[in-house]
Amino acid sequence: MQESLTQTKVVALGGGHGLAATLSALRKLTSEITAIVTVADNGGSSGRLREEFNSLPPGDLRMALAALCGDDEWGRNWAQIMQYRFTSEGALDGHALGNLLLTALWDRDGDPIQGLDRVGELLKVVGRVLPMAIEPLDIEGVFRNWEGQHVVRGQTEVAISKGALEELRLIPDNPTATQEGLTAITEADFITIGPGSWFSSVLPHVLVKQQLSALMESKAKKILILNLDASNFHSGDEFAGNSPAEHLQVLQRFAPGLKCNFALIDKSIAEQNGALNELEELVADMGGRVIVADLASHPGSKHHDPAKLFSAFSHIFAAEMLR
Repeated sequence: MQESLTQTKVVALGGGHGLAATLSALRKLTSEITAIVTVADNGGSSGRLREEFNSLPPGDLRMALAALCGDDEWGRNWAQIMQYRFTSEGALDGHALGNLLLTALWDRDGDPIQGLDRVGELLKVVGRVLPMAIEPLDIEGVFRNWEGQHVVRGQTEVAISKGALEELRLIPDNPTATQEGLTAITEADFITIGPGSWFSSVLPHVLVKQQLSALMESKAKKILILNLDASNFHSGDEFAGNSPAEHLQVLQRFAPGLKCNFALIDKSIAEQNGALNELEELVADMGGRVIVADLASHPGSKHHDPAKLFSAFSHIFAAEMLR
């Protein structure tokens, strides 16, 4: 059975650390992985390079490449080098070496996908990393809180905004998805969505009209991976509502009719009063079922453990192949 899983075609949607954890788990199951990564980051090293070179923000793409690097000394060493971040008193301070490498290739050749593929070859990556769109995007959200309605622009700003999300849009509003990504979605056996900053890394994937159409038409089994911190609020964290169910409600609002076969939630969320029943009803409305598992890297953590995600994915994949 394990040998047959290695050719399972999987598309993983997301960005940042959440997508990296998903990819680290999937790479142990199959070599047919396509990561499709958000391209709206406007903070830190990525934001500075994007502004200077009018390029895609490289940070989330770099993290996805590193997560899929070859499992040998060469791949692991290069992944560490890609993640290396300069510390200095000068202009290089805070820049990750991988961000500079990707930007250099894009600036020289003018082809972001070719640049990603070349770095993928260098790292001996398992699968392929693609941008969500072929142009850098901005995210604009409209939130309402006790002070009234306010408009926030920028991935970093949207991610930390407090209040109920009323609107979310991309700028430009109809970006061009990559043909390679659309083809991968069409041919996929499974599609994973999340975890990650829901408003700034997950929802943007359904705001790209071409990509949403491909997701709606795809016959792949879809797996939602819910965040571990959906009901915990800390200074600087994204406001996500009062329950994990609100994440699904927002997803349904922006992608009505999108089906979900499985929703993975950590047992700590399922144990909260009423959380599991509410989630089960929402996921059933989307055509799927909830799977409760131990997914956190440690108790109280908001980061998923790749080894635990691997276990959950392997059970789902194997069970579906026997159907």
